[in-house]
Amino acid sequence: MFDHVTLASPMSPTGLPIAFLSASFSPDHPFALTLPNADPAAALSGMAQPEALARFASLTDAMQGAVTAVGQMDCETAPQILAVLDRDDRLVLAGLASSGAIAWCHPVQSATEARSVVIEASALRAQGARAGDWCEPDLAARLRQRADLLEARLVDPLWRSFAARALQIAA
Repeated sequence: MFDHVTLASPMSPTGLPIAFLSASFSPDHPFALTLPNADPAAALSGMAQPEALARFASLTDAMQGAVTAVGQMDCETAPQILAVLDRDDRLVLAGLASSGAIAWCHPVQSATEARSVVIEASALRAQGARAGDWCEPDLAARLRQRADLLEARLVDPLWRSFAARALQIAA
């Protein structure tokens, strides 16, 4: 879902001001705030790399940057998943951005829980494919989004406890 990070274009569909994109982008910072690549051609080719909106020195700064970014997004757009990746493109934290707020996904706590999340997300994607075949595009989109949200919990094992603690502190 979030494999390799690319720099977001100034004409990004997120509606973020160019000032936000350029002011916070320092390649030396370890945490990247990203959005999934919405280009259907890239997804079909397997080359869909997330777009980096900004880079931050700490996870706290990245979380605050996500809140700022969501506040500047167009509220009319569909909910999007924002993710924080480390410098090695490992998932640190992800959340659903909609209506000017972000709902962070709590990371899985164990490999067993991760396997069950993967199984459930795969089942939802299969149901979404069947719904698409039955000419139910809205249902298919909701099922795919639910699968994406489940997968957003698949934080890298290195970051699981750290991300969970960051969410406790932020609450």
